[in-house]
Amino acid sequence: MAELVCENCGSTDAVVHLTQIVNNEMSTHHLCERCAAEKGLESTPDTANTPLVDVIAQMTLDSGREAETSDSECSFCGLTFDGFRQTGRLGCPHCYETFSDHLPRLLRRIHGSTNHVGKVYLPPDPTASDMEKRLEGLRRKLERAVQSEDFERAAEIRDQIRALEPA
Repeated sequence: MAELVCENCGSTDAVVHLTQIVNNEMSTHHLCERCAAEKGLESTPDTANTPLVDVIAQMTLDSGREAETSDSECSFCGLTFDGFRQTGRLGCPHCYETFSDHLPRLLRRIHGSTNHVGKVYLPPDPTASDMEKRLEGLRRKLERAVQSEDFERAAEIRDQIRALEPA
């Protein structure tokens, strides 16, 4: 197999192979160690098997802000930055604001970006729930019409239900 050349500088062998999926499009990038480091990607052999919590802890140590980050604490839930480094999880929505100085760098190194490009939650269509309520009401009316033997009214209600129900 031929050695791949760095896509960025084109002069040295690629040792970092980055696969990204953005908008359901997969792209692979091959970078040398120097260009990967410039983009914030590590290429040490042990990083592939390192748990996320260890990566977060190591990044904090590397940043030279150990004393500064140890003092940070969320005023809402009480989570400290040390606690976040140990668990890899934030305690509440307020933690994002409390640790806002440190999170962009972590996100960039872990995910390659600080922007969310995944799916967005869409609330259910309110007209669909209104339609269900209307159908339930018509079904109850249909039942009462049949019980009272008002079959002409029951036939009208049945036709209304059929018109509203999805095919």
